Amino acid sequence: MNTSVSASARPGLRNRELWRWRVVDIVVASVVGVAAGAIFWAWGNFAWPGLSPLLAFTPGLEGLLSGGWLFAGVLGGLIVRKPGAAVYTEVVAAVVSMLIGTQWGFSVLIWGFIQGLGAEIGFALFLYGNWRLAGALTAGALAGVAVGFLDTTFTSLAAQIFEVRAIYFGSAVVSGLLIAGLLSWVIVRALAATGALDRFAAGREARVVADDEDDPTSP
Repeated sequence: MNTSVSASARPGLRNRELWRWRVVDIVVASVVGVAAGAIFWAWGNFAWPGLSPLLAFTPGLEGLLSGGWLFAGVLGGLIVRKPGAAVYTEVVAAVVSMLIGTQWGFSVLIWGFIQGLGAEIGFALFLYGNWRLAGALTAGALAGVAVGFLDTTFTSLAAQIFEVRAIYFGSAVVSGLLIAGLLSWVIVRALAATGALDRFAAGREARVVADDEDDPTSP
């Protein structure tokens, strides 16, 4: 069997289905956002305080931890595959973490929107047609660019010397690339393999690929 998946993977901006959100899309994006929001809260209250001192040997290197707040948008975008999914999922996660309780208060919502917008731009650069690793990495890296800009411009980091801000910015991009981009892509593939995403293009695409691999006549 050698069924092409290009139609589902690269639907094109003129395809009405690309823009039409189903109820299941909203529900799943919301669930991902809520779960990610709980992780955001834990990351800010436990992981960041515990891990950032370990990176203090190079000021600014704590930007490597930024990806813990960036993956929601990329993960939501890879699953739902609709324009706006990255922003929606990241904002939901930000709202949830804010409601649970965070030391950064309302600014979390602003950060969440901008970070989600960064991931959204990453998918948009491919015209919402590349949901493979390259698309995930691009979305993750641009989410890292977003948080790197915000943190080095509107927080106490803005008062640091250029070198520290540059290290933080670069570290945030790397973190977005690896944690938000690569890890989210791996998670989606793992979920698709279980059948949990069968109602989404990501699940159907994984099933077609699996069928091709199992078919001895497939080239």
